[in-house]
Amino acid sequence: MSRQKNPASFEFAAGNGLLHRREFLRGGASLGGAAALAFSSITQAQSTDTPLWMKVPGRGMEGYGQRSRYEDNTLRTVGSAAGTVGAGASRTPLERLEGVITPSALHFERHHNGIPDIDPAQHRLLIHGLVERPLFFDLESLSRYPLVSRIQFLECSGNGRANIGATPAQSTAGELHGLLSCSDWTGVPLSILLDEAGLAPGAAWVAAEGADSAAMVRSIPIEKILDDAIVAIYQNGERLRPGNGYPMRLFLPGWEGNASVKWLRRLKVTAEPVMARDETSKYTDLQPDGHARMFTFPMGVKSVITSPSGGQSMNGPGLYQISGVAWSGAGAIRRVEVSADGGRTWADAALTEPLLSKSLTRFRIPWRWNGDAAVLLSRAIDDTGAQQPSRDALLSDRGLKFNYHYNAVQSWVVAQSGEVSNVYV
Repeated sequence: MSRQKNPASFEFAAGNGLLHRREFLRGGASLGGAAALAFSSITQAQSTDTPLWMKVPGRGMEGYGQRSRYEDNTLRTVGSAAGTVGAGASRTPLERLEGVITPSALHFERHHNGIPDIDPAQHRLLIHGLVERPLFFDLESLSRYPLVSRIQFLECSGNGRANIGATPAQSTAGELHGLLSCSDWTGVPLSILLDEAGLAPGAAWVAAEGADSAAMVRSIPIEKILDDAIVAIYQNGERLRPGNGYPMRLFLPGWEGNASVKWLRRLKVTAEPVMARDETSKYTDLQPDGHARMFTFPMGVKSVITSPSGGQSMNGPGLYQISGVAWSGAGAIRRVEVSADGGRTWADAALTEPLLSKSLTRFRIPWRWNGDAAVLLSRAIDDTGAQQPSRDALLSDRGLKFNYHYNAVQSWVVAQSGEVSNVYV
């Protein structure tokens, strides 16, 4: 065990064993020394044994690659509304992923009436309303326009709202916050298409309509459409999957996921919002004074520790890595602070580059757990200076009747047994 670092030589950054992020740079080998030695001894003991998979030919290649059968337990949590099979959501298992890119098959989904089976040869996007030239586009014609690619997150505005409840829900990070994913989106800037159509005087909003049987409609301010909106046709390098809008979807970076209408079939330029069903009966928030907030599009700054997190278990005292993701609809993450003592002291986590705008950012910090009960928290700060609020602060401002845009600090308690669960502090 001579490779292990003497605990007295660690540089502590905050209370209850949080180490300075510099330990990753100068002491990475020491932090993992015990595990590395244990692995080495096991390897030496088994070096004379030839495993079965070295004795027979492996399976053949396939047209579309599959993951290892030993990873089949990495799945989304799927839930449908009572009495339906197509209205509901599936959540990304954040606690089982690393980096920031979500595999397309694990990207969260939210549906209002099932996933349509759309033949791209028969699908068209219509741009009309307050334009000089109404235009139709199919998938093939869109593919000829200049394409842009951006690694950016998509988050349902209802993500995390289980934590509004009076009692902490005992769920995993993915079950609580998994209406969140991050992909490499590729598509045509909508500003190019609207420039070709020509905006008429008075154009101020765009009503986007989807081609599913729910006919989702959302009104979008023209400023956002002309800024960074795209008609996405690729996700993570391949065509969109049906559950994420194939053959084309609206993508609005940093804004609530519901506004990024899937299976996009119509964009009507208007002078005012159309006040559709999906922006009046839903996606509004009742305030303590009885008024309702509408068109609250941008997603706030937020973070969540994914390891260790709810439903996981620590394997005895020792050195661990606290890891998670942070994001903001306003721009890039500039700082993430972590606490291991319930918020009494905080330390800066290391951020994994690149630090992209409106994208997930992976953060990490080393932690020397002494085996006592501990409460872990993270809070993010973006490049506008906005800071993730505490749960008490958010509820004090917005009351208990809202449903959307919950972005308060997530707390996990680590018991002496090592079990990790959701807690309010």
